Amino acid sequence: MNRTHMMLALIATMTLVAAGPLAQAQEKLSPPRKPLPVVTVTLAHTRFTTQVATTNESRAYGLMDRTTMPADSAMLFVFQHAEPRWFWMKNTKIPLDILFFDARHKLVAMQLDALPCTADPCKVYPSNKPARYVLELAAGTAQRLGVREGAQLRVEGRYGTVQ
Repeated sequence: MNRTHMMLALIATMTLVAAGPLAQAQEKLSPPRKPLPVVTVTLAHTRFTTQVATTNESRAYGLMDRTTMPADSAMLFVFQHAEPRWFWMKNTKIPLDILFFDARHKLVAMQLDALPCTADPCKVYPSNKPARYVLELAAGTAQRLGVREGAQLRVEGRYGTVQ
């Protein structure tokens, strides 16, 4: 298999890993059936009211269909294990900063100003390093706060079982 074919196969696999099994469906996903847990996260001395996605369903849906993101809000995706992650912006209507954190809540990678995508193919935003937590903020927030790799994320509150 040549390098191009390997990269295409890897990107296809990454897209499914990022969003979970529901991403395989071509039709639009439905919002999660239950309200998402809410916690407070602190990054760069700034607190964010944060919805937490802990299931394949909630991680796949993410911030789809939202038209705004308040400056003091975020979404945290929590996975059972740390591994390289890949996110896409399918049906996401607002630009976002995507921050990847390891199992100890240390920032290991950032994808800034990820653009909305309404039609396939959508760009894939990888972590390139193992991540267990992924924080999405309004685009421009990480730069405004001066966030750099190695920054620590603090999570206050309980979000339940990670599936």
